[in-house]
Amino acid sequence: MKSFRLTALVGALAIMAVTATACSSSDTASESSGTSDGAASSSITVYSGRSEELVGPLFEQFTAATGIAVNVRYGDSAELAAQILEEGDNSPADVFFAQDAGALGAVSSAGRFSQLNQSQLDAVPAAYRSPDGDWVGVSGRARVVVYNTDRVSADELPETLAGFTDPAWSGRVGWAPTNASFQSYVTALRVLSGDEVAEQWLSDMKDNDAQAYEKNSAIVDAVASGEIDAGFVNHYYLYAYLNENPDGPVANSFATTTGADALVNVAGVGILGSSGNASGASAFVDFLLSDTAQQYFATETFEYPLVIGIAPPDGLPPLAELDVPDLDLSQLEDLAATLEMLQSTGVL
Repeated sequence: MKSFRLTALVGALAIMAVTATACSSSDTASESSGTSDGAASSSITVYSGRSEELVGPLFEQFTAATGIAVNVRYGDSAELAAQILEEGDNSPADVFFAQDAGALGAVSSAGRFSQLNQSQLDAVPAAYRSPDGDWVGVSGRARVVVYNTDRVSADELPETLAGFTDPAWSGRVGWAPTNASFQSYVTALRVLSGDEVAEQWLSDMKDNDAQAYEKNSAIVDAVASGEIDAGFVNHYYLYAYLNENPDGPVANSFATTTGADALVNVAGVGILGSSGNASGASAFVDFLLSDTAQQYFATETFEYPLVIGIAPPDGLPPLAELDVPDLDLSQLEDLAATLEMLQSTGVL
């Protein structure tokens, strides 16, 4: 994971610094064969903030179902958003498939997306799509506390993340300050509770010797091994771990209070207004909202399907039962200020 993840509209100077990185990382783009540059109607270009390992098979299924080839540029969602804005109307991208709503919000705020069909928007609950109608979530990730069931009982866990600043939890909790999903959580905390509350929580957690890890999967491994007792992650990392280690002494605890602790962020998609193949791009959005793709998210990536009526992975509480905060997910674009706060508190 990169230590610096910025969205496109905020902190413009910092964004220009990472744009070159995004461009160079695009050299590793995976491109489907069989179409020429002139065959716009039979191919689309997707800028994907989701990794090839996660969604490559899904793109292949789309091509098999529609005959539309997918040229993919993989990279960090924030950097790809910055690249889209830098390229402007000359961007080769037809679709932006982002890992988080903040990157989508940045591109939306710049007016770079076209309007989606109402049927595409109506496929998911209003909380998980753009209020402006130009991007839609396709899968969801809930913030949870993963804990070691041999060392901690569920009723010993604090009701809120603020409770982990208690000295009783000193050195026992893991977090991933350089990870985009953690930074999105801090951004949500800033939006919902104010900068002062967010800054104090970060400082208190640092003072309480929170253990830093590079990514969520490393936190789950550390919890399972007993290196730490609990950690802040997205829900699906536990399921990926248990898929390989079914007897692991780990479980998720979902937030019981409405607020940033109960954040459900989304991976989502928008069509660029400069797309040269709007119909192919729209077909791609339709596919991501189809039963086939939604079941893929549930069974292969262990995320929440967002289309109404599609069941979540076994063992997950239904999305409708979670006390998600009243938050326009587009507001998660303000990651630059979050980065400044993480640096000023010494967390980064």
